[in-house]
Amino acid sequence: MSNKLVYIFSLLILMASCNQENNQKRLAENAKDAKKKKIIFENIQKGWDFYDEPINEATEESIKTWNELRLFMQELHQKPKKTIGAFQQKSDAIAKKVMVLNTSIPELFNKPQIKSRIQVLITKVRLMDMYIHLDNIPDKKVVELVGEINKELATLQRQMDILTEKSKIPVEEGEDEMRRMLLDTARAIPNGPMMPNPSMLPASTRAVINPNDARVE
Repeated sequence: MSNKLVYIFSLLILMASCNQENNQKRLAENAKDAKKKKIIFENIQKGWDFYDEPINEATEESIKTWNELRLFMQELHQKPKKTIGAFQQKSDAIAKKVMVLNTSIPELFNKPQIKSRIQVLITKVRLMDMYIHLDNIPDKKVVELVGEINKELATLQRQMDILTEKSKIPVEEGEDEMRRMLLDTARAIPNGPMMPNPSMLPASTRAVINPNDARVE
């Protein structure tokens, strides 16, 4: 009987020892994971630095009427704090705001070069949003994309500035009238089949065609 008690007692000690060892491993892993998440958070927090103000006059003026661009830049201005979850929520909000930029472009900027720059900007923002929501967040890639988004935003604003400056160039005298004349001439060209040039037809056919005959519409 005593041998059984010793065996049971030894087994309980062994199980307790194993549980303690597992708990220590789990605590060590949790501490390691927490330290890793802290480093990721600090890196993203440090690298989360967007150009949230217009870099040129054109953008500053445009955001007064381009409401979607103004809201997008306001979203960039509000930097998250405290947790990685806050950065994930902010990334969601930025992604939603950037998606509507290509559907509400003012007439002055509604040009292919502007649309292409916005599309690239959308792609960069969506990539950043995807990476920051991964279980194992690649913080270096997120920070890298923040920099790329800034570059695309600066390029977009410079392109807007070019279009604004071009719109200020005065139209030369008579240029508008010439454009209207060319447009009216183009509209006046009939869409129906053209009469053949008699000189290019065989002699037998030229004898039949009389240029003074009334034209049948």
